[in-house]
Amino acid sequence: MRMEGGEETQAPERVSLTWESHPPQPANSSRAKWVRLNVGGTVFLTTRQTLCREQKSFLCRLCQGEELQSDQDETGAYLIDRDPTYFGPILNFLRHGKLVLNKDMAEEGVLEEAEFYNIGPLIRIIKDRLEEKNYTVTQVPPKHVYRVLQCQEEELTQMVSTMSDGWRFEQLVNIGSSYNYGNEDQTEFLCVVSKELYNSPNGLSSEPSRKAKVRPTCTSPSLLMACLHHHKSLFSVSSLPLSGGLTRW
Repeated sequence: MRMEGGEETQAPERVSLTWESHPPQPANSSRAKWVRLNVGGTVFLTTRQTLCREQKSFLCRLCQGEELQSDQDETGAYLIDRDPTYFGPILNFLRHGKLVLNKDMAEEGVLEEAEFYNIGPLIRIIKDRLEEKNYTVTQVPPKHVYRVLQCQEEELTQMVSTMSDGWRFEQLVNIGSSYNYGNEDQTEFLCVVSKELYNSPNGLSSEPSRKAKVRPTCTSPSLLMACLHHHKSLFSVSSLPLSGGLTRW
């Protein structure tokens, strides 16, 4: 306050205004967390948080931008030249941590993609599943299949050499001379061979080799013994290992 010409004058009051300041929000903040992926021509939409569940994965490095550069299509989706069929299970695993496959989808195909994207936990899960399947198949007792091959003495060597793919020689039976060519009798033999068949995962037995020339085919132990008895074997037929059972081709 001051005096001018005998009159009092009052200084104007200063008014201070305060308000809360908020940093401006970027217009594309909601878009920043969403990522578009163009996998083999199929577009997938997900979040950066989902892709970064596995920090060392290819997908996490891709959406971070600075570490791994990748081409983008006209919509801004990252281009990935992989099979989109198997990418669905990969993305769902990152979302909820579970491996869910359709019945017609091969686990080996998903494993290939999991290794490409470097998703460690998923790789271990699939490998454990495959090992469990292989263990189950090998634990199923094999089926023993027996066959009787008829040949002449001079054909024995060739017949044995043509057996392959798991066929095993069991017994040789001399059935005497059935043919006479000139002054020489041609001795004939019955050769008993066997093979073990393991069940495949779809329940079907593997197909046996057909290289050996087969004459009589035995469908049961009783028929096999009857066949050998018919040709008057010189030794006991009961010595044949028939406990494994026989299977019709």
